[in-house]
Amino acid sequence: MIPRPEHPKPQFQRELWLNLNGQWTFTFDFGRSGADKGRELFLSKGFDKEITVPFCPESPLSGVGYYDFIEGMWYHRKLLLPHDWEGKRIILHFGGVDYESEAYLNGESVGVHRGGACSFAYDITEKAKFGEEMDLILRVEDVMREGLRGSDFGNMGCTHPYGKQCFVYQSHGCSYTRTTGIWQTVWVEAVGKAGLSDCYMRPDIDSKKLYLTPSFYEVPEGLKFRCVVKSGDTVVTEGEWDAKEGKQYEVSFDEMRLWSPADPFLYDVVLETVLDGAAVDSVKSYTGMRKYHCANGKIYLNNEPIFMRMVLDQGFYPDGIWTAPSDEALKQDIVMSMAAGFNGARLHQKVFEERFHYWADKLGYLTWGEFPSWGCDPNVAKACENHKREWKEVLLRDRNHPSIVAWTPWNETWGIEDRLQHENSHMESYRLCTQLDPSRPVNTASGGVHYATDLWTVHMYHKPDKLPSLLAADENGHYFENFPEQQETKWHGQPYVVDEIGGIGYIPPDRKAFASNTWGYGGMPQTEEEFLTRLRETVKCFVEAPHVQGFCYTQLTDVEQEQNGVYNYDRTNKVPVEKLHEIFTQKRPDDLK
Repeated sequence: MIPRPEHPKPQFQRELWLNLNGQWTFTFDFGRSGADKGRELFLSKGFDKEITVPFCPESPLSGVGYYDFIEGMWYHRKLLLPHDWEGKRIILHFGGVDYESEAYLNGESVGVHRGGACSFAYDITEKAKFGEEMDLILRVEDVMREGLRGSDFGNMGCTHPYGKQCFVYQSHGCSYTRTTGIWQTVWVEAVGKAGLSDCYMRPDIDSKKLYLTPSFYEVPEGLKFRCVVKSGDTVVTEGEWDAKEGKQYEVSFDEMRLWSPADPFLYDVVLETVLDGAAVDSVKSYTGMRKYHCANGKIYLNNEPIFMRMVLDQGFYPDGIWTAPSDEALKQDIVMSMAAGFNGARLHQKVFEERFHYWADKLGYLTWGEFPSWGCDPNVAKACENHKREWKEVLLRDRNHPSIVAWTPWNETWGIEDRLQHENSHMESYRLCTQLDPSRPVNTASGGVHYATDLWTVHMYHKPDKLPSLLAADENGHYFENFPEQQETKWHGQPYVVDEIGGIGYIPPDRKAFASNTWGYGGMPQTEEEFLTRLRETVKCFVEAPHVQGFCYTQLTDVEQEQNGVYNYDRTNKVPVEKLHEIFTQKRPDDLK
């Protein structure tokens, strides 16, 4: 059976596709010397070891379980394209490969990609053969420690984003098992020659319109672009236009059903290119009509204020590391979170796969999309360029998902060594977000120094007795600043969200510490009653602070040695879920009036 067999791109799905997950062969290349050995590896018919894709070699599900640093490796599998795909454009997709990779088909390079977090694709039409096996090779390099100067968080001087992957051998602190190579689904699809490569769909509920900006592989004379929006079998709105690259089109609604957590309604969308009356390409998609904006110090969804009751979700799994073992596991993480009383999640230091966003869209789960910025030092220009290049790919891939409330390109960017470069890193990220997706607020740096940001976020891992004074305004009407460097830029009315709180470590009596360096913030309560009491009092402080517009509790599950989840790492219960729900849904003062 093919692992992770479901279509990896639910918002851009075609009928003609092949899932390439399963058994591949591979070989390690620790010295990264394979490319120097002539054509031997490029022309391989298979390597000496086997691995189950899409799981990384560090994971048990890969069948490999190698935990030391892997700076290079090579993958191989056979690729057989159906005869009836001939005449179409053939696109080879990689859901995620960490970090640099180059793909070869029958020994010829089809492209290079740098960036471990986001998806990418190659047009292999010119090199494709049909009805006969081809050799697909992938070269991978993943050099995490370039420029490392010994920071506790491993990002000082570095230029390579890697998020929460540990930069020393043993997982410790806030860093966990690494991911190397392929970690998301690999697939190939057949597309009409004048097909769609993308389509940005931006809802405008105030004008009852859906704006569409398609991109095409090519635009021959007479090509039409068509959009049909349905609710079930009923066509709600549609349009057909002359196709032009970069042009924005619109369809109007007489009546709209809005997307929200209370009613996560999704319209089915069919996007097509048409030539001489015949469909050249047809893509199944969906959209949710929603609006996010900030005003008067509040966050609004569909012009109504919302209070964010988020949980920090790091997206690690004991058996798959960065890769969920199944599609159902992705869905169940959201179900578990909602059962505990959360209305959303900050997707922390990882770009989550599109199937996760699909389930968030379906279930009405609010998320903050984030980049795995640790490993990129914002004081270093090269780091900023690497960050910006890949973050752009993330924005373009995920901006159509209605469940994403805000973007967070950086996390905890403390340590200003080059003020001009540090500020430039922030400002470029903020501008990129607002240019590519003006429909959402931007939390430019979670808990770090703020230069330009639509949300004012801080981190507070203090015990309940310290929180009231920290949450109170000072004599100038300003609120808690996380770091001394932040004194130069002050809060000026943005929605104030404490997007990391709690982190209370607790190990149930029938469990044991994951590792000798297991920890939680503020010590480890020894009993369930002690844990729940501290948890209740912590959450109460943020719920009752009138200026706070949301919190994010650290975290959904334990991750290896960081045992401060509300669930165990294996997704089993630590405490009764109904008690968690009661704590995280405590009423705000305005709700009690």
